[in-house]
Formats: sequence, C-alpha cells, structure tokens
Amino acid sequence: MTINTDNLVSITEANRNFSRVARMVDEKGSVVILKNNTPRYLVIEFNNAEKEQVADDEDVMSISKRLIAKNRKAYEELAK
Repeated sequence: MTINTDNLVSITEANRNFSRVARMVDEKGSVVILKNNTPRYLVIEFNNAEKEQVADDEDVMSISKRLIAKNRKAYEELAK
C-alpha cells in the first residue's frame, strides 16, 4: 500500500478533531493515523473495506493452482 504523506494524522489530532479525519477520508479515500510517529491505524470508507475483503474468483483460482502445483507430492500422498 502506498501512503500519501498528505494523509497522515497524529493520534492526538485524530482524537481532538475526528470530523477533520472523516472529511479527509471523504476527500482522499483514506487516512493513516500515526502513533509515536509510526503508522498504526488506517481509516477508510466502509464500502471500500468491504471491497478489499472480497477476493475475485480468478484470484482464488490462481492462488489455488499455484499452491497445488507447489505441493503436488504432498496432495498425492494425502489422497492415498
């Protein structure tokens, strides 16, 4: 994930002014909240979170094929 430095907010600022963080998410798509100057939390729109969690069937199939090819001997042994 690429982090835009314009989307960084300290945890103190987020605590004091969460409505500003929400507006930034609306405008920029996401905000990274820093804790001790380290990225700690990601705030995104709920609809985008749902999209990120659902893998395309194609992705799942390609991963499955790769794992089967890599571990074919183990699968054949288990099938006995």
